Amino acid sequence: MAKYKAAIIGLGRIASTIDDEVEGSSYLLPWGHMPSYLQVPEIEVVAAADSYAEQRETFGSRYGLSNLYADYREMIEKERPDIVSVCISTKPRAEVVTAIAAMGTGVKAIWTEKPIATSLAEADSMVAACRSAGIKLAINCLRRWDPWYNKVREMIDSGAIGRVHQVNVYASGEFSHYSHAINLARYLAGGNGRVSWVFGEMESEEKAGSDDDLGGYGYLAFDNGVRGFLRVADLESKTWLYNESDVLGSDGRIKIPADWEFELWQRADGDRRMQLCRYYFPRPQRIESAGVRTVRDLVQCIETGKEPNSSGDDGLHDLEVAIALRESHRQGGRRVDLPIADRAQRIISAEDIWFQVPRALAGERPP
Repeated sequence: MAKYKAAIIGLGRIASTIDDEVEGSSYLLPWGHMPSYLQVPEIEVVAAADSYAEQRETFGSRYGLSNLYADYREMIEKERPDIVSVCISTKPRAEVVTAIAAMGTGVKAIWTEKPIATSLAEADSMVAACRSAGIKLAINCLRRWDPWYNKVREMIDSGAIGRVHQVNVYASGEFSHYSHAINLARYLAGGNGRVSWVFGEMESEEKAGSDDDLGGYGYLAFDNGVRGFLRVADLESKTWLYNESDVLGSDGRIKIPADWEFELWQRADGDRRMQLCRYYFPRPQRIESAGVRTVRDLVQCIETGKEPNSSGDDGLHDLEVAIALRESHRQGGRRVDLPIADRAQRIISAEDIWFQVPRALAGERPP
């Protein structure tokens, strides 16, 4: 018997069909929200909502769900779910999350997509509203729940590579929409992952002068003394082939030359020349997809009061780092300290620029 009721808002790609795109790749499935819920016996998805009738019909047919709504508010009021997935685009995300938090219907956890919001003010309101309502807010930066990346963090915390000096993350995307890059750098840096100050250089002067999502270079100074380097290449460049990361410690390193390929390098025993040798990377003993582990983590959050692995505070800090990097560029490469005083600062996520209707209806990104 299910212990908790879940409901989904926004029935497109990440809610439903993304697993079809990545099947046969290195990704562990299920990944989408609905497929992940179906793998956890404690959860029953009782309803779903989308303003587009075509998406409601397709979703209902695929999963045999007839309890479908055009108005998410009506769904929340009638169904009283414990967990709500918010799978809509960035632009309306803050409004929907804060509205759910204000309804007082007993929602205990919200699992929403990244980036958390468009502006810092919106993100602030989401975090504050959920905290006030006693709702656990999770931002879907999936590597925080992936068993392999969790193993990397466990090894970092245990001192397997000594004291961490530097983290490098390379990715294709944009700083806001592909907030995985900033979020991952913060995770691999250890400690609380908080960034004290940054230097940034953006790829495009035009985008740096606007609020549009963008790629570029970032230098991060963390509270715990670790330093980080980011290279996030705007997808429009079509010349950056690298999605990898590297954690450099005093006694070794963990290299991830591509997502879900892991190498452990440690100081060779008895070698005075300080050479590194490659060792076996310990395989996680229980392997479930990041999506399933997210759902299990939400259950644990409800039952124990812990914070999600990637929380609302994490999503807010990721956005703040992205904005700080852009502000550094605007100021001629000057250091920018966090937190940022002007909470009206924003980045319009790439998905809101590319798609005026959901991707499932619009097709892939326009040329």
